Amino acid sequence: MIELAIDTTMMVLMASLIPALIRVIKGPSLPDRVIALDVAASIVVAIILVHSIRSGSLYYLTAATVVALVAFLGTVALALYIRRGGAS
Repeated sequence: MIELAIDTTMMVLMASLIPALIRVIKGPSLPDRVIALDVAASIVVAIILVHSIRSGSLYYLTAATVVALVAFLGTVALALYIRRGGAS
C-alpha cells in the first residue's frame, strides 16, 4: 500500500513540476519567474524527500536540505536584485 502512495505522490510531483517550469520560462514578469523558480525548487525538494522514503536512505536528506537552502538564498538574492531596480 505504501508503494502505491509513494508512486502516486511521485507522479503528482512530477506533473506539478511541468507548469512551474513553464512559468519560469514563459512568465510575464521577473517576479513571476522568481516565484515559479522557488516553487519548482520546493517541488524538487519534495521529490528528493519522497525518493528518500522510497529508498530508505537518509543520505538524500542532506541533498534536500542543500537544495532548499540554495533555493532560499537564490530567491532572496533575486528579490534584492528586483528591489534595487535591476528588473527594469
